[in-house]
Amino acid sequence: MNVHELHNNLVPQVILAPLAAAIVNDAAQVGAIVDMQGFHSVEFYVVTGILADVDATFAVILEHSEASNLAGSTVVTGADGVLVDPSVGVANFAAADDGAVKRSGYTPAKGAGKRYARLTITPTANTGNAPLAVLALKIPLSVPVAA
Repeated sequence: MNVHELHNNLVPQVILAPLAAAIVNDAAQVGAIVDMQGFHSVEFYVVTGILADVDATFAVILEHSEASNLAGSTVVTGADGVLVDPSVGVANFAAADDGAVKRSGYTPAKGAGKRYARLTITPTANTGNAPLAVLALKIPLSVPVAA
């Protein structure tokens, strides 16, 4: 076993699948809930397409909870996440970020973390097409993992 190779040491999970029709309004895009039991940490990757609206912005929040439905969730802060910029939160992006990959990490093993996490993207001033997808790569507590 090679602990430095990635294929058998990461577990992918689709958080927001690529959409057949891009987002064309300000509706929040709520991702799938990630169960962190048996995992050390997770890295969320937001992949953008061509963001048509030139003044749109996209706020990204990461929430966590001990409840599997995220009841009583709180927003992840720099104390319990590996954030791009803890002063502003996770990987926010804007219309100029065409074809970009933004990322944010979460490490519940740091002590303040919770078992379940979820990423949500909320557009503002978006009237054009905003295609995007989100993938999570979970790092298990023990490797290798089953395919």
